[in-house]
Amino acid sequence: MTDHSFRFTHALCRRPARSCTQGLRAVDMGAPDPDLFDAEHAAYMDALRHAGAMVTVLEPLEDYPDSCFIEDPALCLKGTAIVLRPGAPSRLGEAQALKPVLEGMFPEVRDLPGTGFVDGGDILCSDTEVMVGLSARTDLEGVNALRPLVEDLGYRLRIVETPADILHFKTESSLLDAETILATPKLAATGCFDGYRVIETAPLEHAAANAIRFNDHVFVSAGHPRTVERLDKAGYTVVELPMTQAALLDGGLSCLSLRFSLAGGLT
Repeated sequence: MTDHSFRFTHALCRRPARSCTQGLRAVDMGAPDPDLFDAEHAAYMDALRHAGAMVTVLEPLEDYPDSCFIEDPALCLKGTAIVLRPGAPSRLGEAQALKPVLEGMFPEVRDLPGTGFVDGGDILCSDTEVMVGLSARTDLEGVNALRPLVEDLGYRLRIVETPADILHFKTESSLLDAETILATPKLAATGCFDGYRVIETAPLEHAAANAIRFNDHVFVSAGHPRTVERLDKAGYTVVELPMTQAALLDGGLSCLSLRFSLAGGLT
């Protein structure tokens, strides 16, 4: 499969728990409304289906308020699932709760060895490399343990120094295609995307940088018209989705699904 960094057959999602009101947030702008969060999440899954995804929906985990952000405890590459270890203490049990599901879907599931931490929100994959940003929830020990796993799958791993005031590497960046990154001006200015074409988010629209390319669609959180205009002009088919409740928990579009391809899946 070409363009395997954005052409997928499947998406795995977990519905938000009622306990999401107790979820983590760097700045408290109020608790999410569980009913509204569930509605926005349902619209998100419908958009994935429209883009060609076979969506598997998992039931909420009330013991883990942030468990709807299912991208953080696992990495899916070329038919292999890697069970990660998110760095927030309240989320440590999420990976083991997810592992049996992954084992029922993937031909190979591997665990991140050692005791270091890697959060999926800090990982951005192109067709050839896995970029991992060090953050408060991803440390050097964890990244070094991840390196041989992704190299075995034919990728090179590159460590990125995420600016200290950015929670996750993908909070301010996303892949648009094999050669193009959407990023905030601040993150782009670090030079971490040298060699890629970079489309920068418009001023005051940095939250738009956490987007998803799924097959022929680019999903962007609603409310960022100038960034959407830039993507339209660049030739992308943009779908805007409400992310008001996920945003209250420092979450966004990429966090809410694991996207991957499996043999015999949709084309």
